[in-house]
Amino acid sequence: MPEYLTPAVYVEETSFRARSIEGVATSTLGMAGLTRYGPISYRFNADEYVVQPPPLITSYGEYERAFGGLGPVKDGTNYLAFAARAYFANGGRRLYVSRVFNFPRAADGAIDDEDFDACFARRPVGPEPAGGPGAVPPPRPAWQARWPGSAGRDIKIEVTVRRGRNVVVRDGDGAFLRLSTVRPFDLVQVSDEEAIPTGPPDPDDVRLVQRIGDDLRLTDDDGAVEIGDDTRAYLLQLQVVVTWAGRSDVYTELAVHPDHPRAVTRALGLKDAADDLALVWLRLPIPDPDDPVDPNAPGPIAAAATLLADLLDDDSQGFLSVGGSDGADLAVGDFAGEQADPDDPRKGATGLNALTDIDDVAIVAMPDSVRFGADMTAVGLLIEHAERQRYRIAVVDPPPDSSISDVRQFRAQFDSKYAALYYPWVEIIDPTVVPDAGSPPPVLRLPPSGFVTGIYARSDIERGVYKAPANEVIRGIRKIETNVTFDRQSTLNPEGINALRLFPGRGNRVWGARTLSSDPEWKYVNVRRLFIFLEHSIEKATQWAVFEPNNERLWTSIRRSVEDFLFIHWRDGALLGSRPEEAYFVRCDRSTMSQNDLDNGRLICLVGVAPTYPAEFVIFRIGQWTADAQRS
Repeated sequence: MPEYLTPAVYVEETSFRARSIEGVATSTLGMAGLTRYGPISYRFNADEYVVQPPPLITSYGEYERAFGGLGPVKDGTNYLAFAARAYFANGGRRLYVSRVFNFPRAADGAIDDEDFDACFARRPVGPEPAGGPGAVPPPRPAWQARWPGSAGRDIKIEVTVRRGRNVVVRDGDGAFLRLSTVRPFDLVQVSDEEAIPTGPPDPDDVRLVQRIGDDLRLTDDDGAVEIGDDTRAYLLQLQVVVTWAGRSDVYTELAVHPDHPRAVTRALGLKDAADDLALVWLRLPIPDPDDPVDPNAPGPIAAAATLLADLLDDDSQGFLSVGGSDGADLAVGDFAGEQADPDDPRKGATGLNALTDIDDVAIVAMPDSVRFGADMTAVGLLIEHAERQRYRIAVVDPPPDSSISDVRQFRAQFDSKYAALYYPWVEIIDPTVVPDAGSPPPVLRLPPSGFVTGIYARSDIERGVYKAPANEVIRGIRKIETNVTFDRQSTLNPEGINALRLFPGRGNRVWGARTLSSDPEWKYVNVRRLFIFLEHSIEKATQWAVFEPNNERLWTSIRRSVEDFLFIHWRDGALLGSRPEEAYFVRCDRSTMSQNDLDNGRLICLVGVAPTYPAEFVIFRIGQWTADAQRS
């Protein structure tokens, strides 16, 4: 109990109710795969690196901004982009995307520096330096794509300068009084002319605003500069416009000096950029500490003025035309990715491993697994991820061009209560191709996972996780690739292969809700996901109980919390039974714990739940009923 040492009146707050348990999200999808462009964790060099977790995407428009549109990727069709589009079209709302990219490696497995650098598109800043034959040009600043890939070559840079009003304030006699509307580390252009200068500023006319004592003064590398009677100064601010694939990012009021809070190297830097999804960064040459000091090297203010002129040079404008490649060929292991190094902040997780620490994810899919055909390794990695995380279910795609026999053979290789397989592929009208007049619309065949995961989310939002995500209309498709008839499904369904079927007058629908488990207790997707939801919610909401005194008071509190939580879901129809006692039980007392458990700090709560199973087979038994039979 609290200490009471001084005589006084003590008012304390207490609680007379059980702690509530809030249900976790169940409709959030996580996907790993190829994209045209976009965030990925990588180490650029010893000092520059990006650790970018998979971003949260809440619409397909956001996906396009972060990862590009539906255009082809290195290995052909952009399956992940189409899956994201289908997910949102079918009711999905939250998506995390982990981009997979394989940097070229040397024979010993290390990333090859030269080939690594070539993966990033760039555009040198400033005019080409003059030099004789065989001369090695000095390193130049460059606009560099922030993310690797050939799509970076389509990024266009435009830099302009804006001049403000004269910032020199004078008294009534024309003598210099102070500088106005500027702050330290602003660059200004000085001029003795009354007209505002135009065009790129001459570096010799550029000065830096610094605080000297209590005053702001104009300075160059030799110190403060005297302001003559006719001297005017105009604030110089950059505007950078970055365009790519219909996206246009505008960065205004940027400065050049690195100590300025709006320095271009900060707003558009590699690390800690103002925009986590920025397309480019300004790469400056890193001096070699072993090189001798050049006595003729420009000072910091002159260097900033030169950089300003170089950024405005015509040769610095345009597309990132140097470099930009899609890396090495992808292997199955690249989709699993690498784990983050807890001892090295410069190494972030990639692939499926990048989704590990995102607690919201409840569904995982990997549409690019179909690139490996009937090879089960990629699908095995996805299922292994879901099983290891415990609170996720994997939606599995069949190999392309699978017949009934092929998909049965493929399914026979798996046994997991954390995965579900859907068959067949679907066909859509290809939105990336403009058809010729009078010709049939171009079509594209896609794996079903993007559509199915959207239906998972839609069913969860409209009904609840306890409702089987089946007998739901598939939106946005032209047709189902293979006609799965009643008789064909009678072969697929007992083996846990969920069919997509066309019902005339009722549209294309998901017509199956089984997992890939051979355990009849976990036969149905909704039962598995209901228990995932209950387990995750209880675990997350009862962390307060750790290290509390392990006695009857704690047991009662936990029991009441869990019972209240289950009662709500029984009332909503998630649990079977006409009364709460038939739907669930919660025991947390001496009957669930021995003295040995208590001595070893264990609190054991036993929870039993009666889930509702889907009415998979609706049977009406009809027979003749006569008047004579009624009298008997």
